[in-house]
Amino acid sequence: MSAPQILTIAIAIAAVLAFITVVAQQRVTGNALLAAVLSAAFGGFTAVQLWQEGPVMFWTNHSANLTGVQVWWDLVSAVLIGLFLIIPRARAAGMNVLPWAIFVICTASIGLLAMAARLFWLESRTKTAAAAPASTPATA
Repeated sequence: MSAPQILTIAIAIAAVLAFITVVAQQRVTGNALLAAVLSAAFGGFTAVQLWQEGPVMFWTNHSANLTGVQVWWDLVSAVLIGLFLIIPRARAAGMNVLPWAIFVICTASIGLLAMAARLFWLESRTKTAAAAPASTPATA
């Protein structure tokens, strides 16, 4: 088995485990650290791919046949669905969505994970501030 085939199987296994974890958890706010780590890891992997194969391989992989076009269509659709779902929450959390949306469109999942990490961090910070007891003035 080749390294890309092993990596593909490992990613499929990780995706199934992640799916089970996400569905089983009852979290209201996502994990900012996990989203940031995943964004950085995928960004690093993409940097290696770009270094070894160059940016032209993206075009080659997505335009060589109908399977490549289908994968491209799926990627674009998934990223747009992600933006559609995350932008209202991002606005509510005070994020400037235009630069984030441009970053996501340019980097797909890397940017979407980074945007989610920022959103989750802002939401958890807001929850922490709301849960903190109000300070009372000292009495004389």
